[in-house]
Amino acid sequence: MVVNSFNFLLFFVVVFVVYYLPICRQLKIQNHWLFVTSYFFYGFANWKMVPLLLCSTFVFYEFGLWLKNEMQKGNDKNASLITTFGTLLGLAVLFYFKYLNFFAQSFADLFSAIGWHVSWTALNIILPVGVSFFTFKLISYIIEIHREHMEPCKDFVEFATYISFFPTILSGPIDRPNKFIPELQNVRSFNYIHAVIGCRQILWGLFLKMCVADRLCSYTDFILNNASANNGTSITIAVLLYPMQMYADFAGYSEMAIGVGKLLGFNVTKNFNYPYLTTSIPSFWRGWHMSLTSWLTDYVFMPLNIKWFEKGWIGSELAIIVTFVLCGLWHGASWPFVIWGLYHGLLFLPSMASGSFFKKKKMQKNSWGIPTFPNILRMARVYLLVAFGLIIFRAQTIDDIYIILQRILLNQDFHAIRYGTMGRWYFLYTMLLMLLVVFKDFKDVFLPSKIKLFDNPNRIVRWASYYIICALIIWYGINSSADGSFIYFNF
Repeated sequence: MVVNSFNFLLFFVVVFVVYYLPICRQLKIQNHWLFVTSYFFYGFANWKMVPLLLCSTFVFYEFGLWLKNEMQKGNDKNASLITTFGTLLGLAVLFYFKYLNFFAQSFADLFSAIGWHVSWTALNIILPVGVSFFTFKLISYIIEIHREHMEPCKDFVEFATYISFFPTILSGPIDRPNKFIPELQNVRSFNYIHAVIGCRQILWGLFLKMCVADRLCSYTDFILNNASANNGTSITIAVLLYPMQMYADFAGYSEMAIGVGKLLGFNVTKNFNYPYLTTSIPSFWRGWHMSLTSWLTDYVFMPLNIKWFEKGWIGSELAIIVTFVLCGLWHGASWPFVIWGLYHGLLFLPSMASGSFFKKKKMQKNSWGIPTFPNILRMARVYLLVAFGLIIFRAQTIDDIYIILQRILLNQDFHAIRYGTMGRWYFLYTMLLMLLVVFKDFKDVFLPSKIKLFDNPNRIVRWASYYIICALIIWYGINSSADGSFIYFNF
């Protein structure tokens, strides 16, 4: 049940109506209702994994109470052991479901390379939907209690609702427990202003997904899934479009999740902050998948950076590389993800060596509020570096990376661009939709606030924006051949 489906609309209408009924405006009833509906939603995606989610939640709930009890007794050593064990247990769940086959096969290949033949049969392990997201929530819960940033939950349903909250369990954002759980401890009342904002975010998220990401997917999948049969020019165009597809797909989901959360009275973590309108790789990562980036920063990079502080910027760079390799592995168990993480870690090398990593420079603009030409060139450079990295990110094998790069470098033919099933005019129309997304982000960051879409002071412009975007969503919803799934459902 994807959030851009009719089934989800029916599901959410039922959730919303019951949630705000007068008889349900009590804290425990609201939380129990969210708990039940969240587990129903997760079970609809994969009912076999519901026991895993429930058992994991219960174990970490008990760990939280046990940890706090040891801390109150002053048993710091025991508290540290509980935190370490809880973290390792969460990682063990991830390792078993996502990485066991990968590492076992990798070791078998390594032994075979040195003449030791090891027989390895891949296990039929089902990957639980959203396991990377809810596991990180469980780990952060234990760590935040140990750091004394929050008190443990005394109510199991309250904690389980945080872990399984249906708008975010499949693809994030990854909400922090010390910010989200307090919102579960207060009765939520319907707020008209928040509801309007939430509906706008859902509408924009649907537009990003259905009118941009799915349209670009028709072209990029056709070209990149058959790279050996397409010329280098077509592949280059697909490679340059894929970052926008990735953004529209993932940001679209995040916008919808935040909007649904807003309708239910929650402030879900913001996940994107105009990542392609930045002038450096560090600033790109401050605006891309922000909930994951901040999680890795707080729980991986900062502890490593403190540990290796005496090594200077080299120690910080090593911490960055380790963090990004883990970031790559978080996305999936394959060598391309490891290489992608290493690639982005190495891109931090210039800013680390120059000492500019921890400095946030304000972008220079001209009198019209538009970035200066050198800054526009820097933004283009960031986009190209990210696009190159996504060649690695998207590849299934290292051979796929080689084929794409070989075709780009040696098989350019500007007179033989392949458009696949889209057609020439359909392709150009998609480019116009993509430009609308770029314009909206560009406007929000740089141009005067008078130029708006959904909240324009002019009522005609405002409602015209609603009608046009709604019409496009309905049109593509009816005529689209895409399955509607999101890229990050795979992680």
